[in-house]
Amino acid sequence: MKMNKWCYLAGLVLMVCVCSILGCVANSLYSVNLRYDAANAVIPSYLTADQKVQGKTISVAEFTDTRQMEDRLVIGRVVERDGMKILVLPKYAKPTQALAKGIKEYLGKAGYKVNAKIEKWDLKEENLPKINSRILVGGNIEEMEITCRRGFPTNSYKTTIKLNIILADLANNKIIYKRTVESVSSQEHVSFSEERLGDQASIALGDSIEKVFEEKALAQKIKEILAAQ
Repeated sequence: MKMNKWCYLAGLVLMVCVCSILGCVANSLYSVNLRYDAANAVIPSYLTADQKVQGKTISVAEFTDTRQMEDRLVIGRVVERDGMKILVLPKYAKPTQALAKGIKEYLGKAGYKVNAKIEKWDLKEENLPKINSRILVGGNIEEMEITCRRGFPTNSYKTTIKLNIILADLANNKIIYKRTVESVSSQEHVSFSEERLGDQASIALGDSIEKVFEEKALAQKIKEILAAQ
């Protein structure tokens, strides 16, 4: 009987230790789903594809990550109530890929024919890829930071994204457009979760993508290149 009692106590202590270790591991980092869904995007009328550009293809290149940091897989931090900083990483796609996929979705929603393949490009004019598309959209991520400061009674969420967009005319092997876009999303909320972290990051990502194409001059250049014979 005593033996059973000691075995039970030993098992209980072991379970507590394991749970403590797993708890520490579980909180050693956070991973979020960073993505843009264009389903509910409102496309400006001046950007919407018309008959003149039907059948002409646009390609999108994976963005270049030029953030000044050691590990570019890190996209943010959670500051716990005790001051400890926990890293935030992307769950499924790198920021460079998530941005390119988001731009593809947005242009597709606008009615353009977008190449399914995400291209590779180092943003140098002399290294433009030889592909069967009229336009290549690329750029670089200058800043991407997701921050959550956990507190009471609310948690503070803030996401900052700064990117440079580059448009190239592939028929003439020439870069024709550059623009810098910055987006900041913030929220105070009583709850905390990885899902809410990802939602805030995705809102800022979507805002950046939509800001890229809100300038009429860019829409005009896209249509001019695609309509050219």
